[in-house]
Amino acid sequence: HARRYSSFKAISLSKVNISAVSQNFAESFGNTNMKNIQSILTTSRLILSECAIAERLRRDPEVELHPSLFITPLIYDEKGRTKMTDIYRQYRDVAAKASLPILLCAPTWRVDADRLAAAGYGRELLHDAVGFMAELRDQWDEPSSPVILGALVAPKNDCYRPSEALDADEAADYHGWQIEQLAKAGVDCIIAQTMPAVSEAMGVAQAISQTGTPGIISFVINRKAQILDGTNLGDGIAQIDKRLAKPLPGYMVNCVYPTFIRAEEQNRGIFTRLLGIQANSSSMDHSQLEGSPVLHQDDLSHWGEEMLCLNRRFGVKILGGCCGTDDTYLQYLIEH
Repeated sequence: HARRYSSFKAISLSKVNISAVSQNFAESFGNTNMKNIQSILTTSRLILSECAIAERLRRDPEVELHPSLFITPLIYDEKGRTKMTDIYRQYRDVAAKASLPILLCAPTWRVDADRLAAAGYGRELLHDAVGFMAELRDQWDEPSSPVILGALVAPKNDCYRPSEALDADEAADYHGWQIEQLAKAGVDCIIAQTMPAVSEAMGVAQAISQTGTPGIISFVINRKAQILDGTNLGDGIAQIDKRLAKPLPGYMVNCVYPTFIRAEEQNRGIFTRLLGIQANSSSMDHSQLEGSPVLHQDDLSHWGEEMLCLNRRFGVKILGGCCGTDDTYLQYLIEH
């Protein structure tokens, strides 16, 4: 994700209007509609999650993204906010049609204290991003198809270079502020997404655990079902679970193709902890996809059948998309 977005053009914002928008968003959310994600996980056979958001906006010639905060400042831009809302609505409509829960995440990936300060923003941007999604959640939530309000945390450095990952103590310190702010904003769960190394994921998991807000660690893995630091996925999960006094609800993988999990070769115990996958449309690995100007997509039916197999045979409950995907990918899942 990080280097793919390096060419984004900076969006010009009027800081004069931000305080008024911030107040409106701040008043629009709270914890009155919070969901018990553990209960939903227990009672649901399938939970959808969003597919690509930033990747689709990046390819829209009418949208200009911030060079370091990516899509988040679009909440203050009328055209950008409308386009972002339309994408989220497409995903929500698929879930509503199938009477399934859906996990939608506030656009808070990489909105950490250092990047906010460098870009001239305060914590209001983080809270307003949650408020933006909470407002949509309140509009779209239905008893038959609840909307789970998630928020994203990213690794500090490059998602695909585990050598740049923080150690556990550094990660807890670096990410702790953002995680605390997201917990205070009243999200249903915090998802650390695109994590390339156990060490940084460990610190993030500890910081999330201290807030009492449910959390999910989502790793990037290679074709051998290894986290990019070389740790087998099951071993990485076990290491973090062992370190925490109270385990997180579970784990996911994202920005990978579904076959990368190598489900048939895994110890079945891993699937008691592996909750979900947000899968790329392409079976290429990260070294092949990185920096590509072309949108790579494998056959949709192959993607869909591999995803449904993970759900039906192995109990992976949360299914969604990552790079190269849109609502047609969720549509395939509910139709088949």
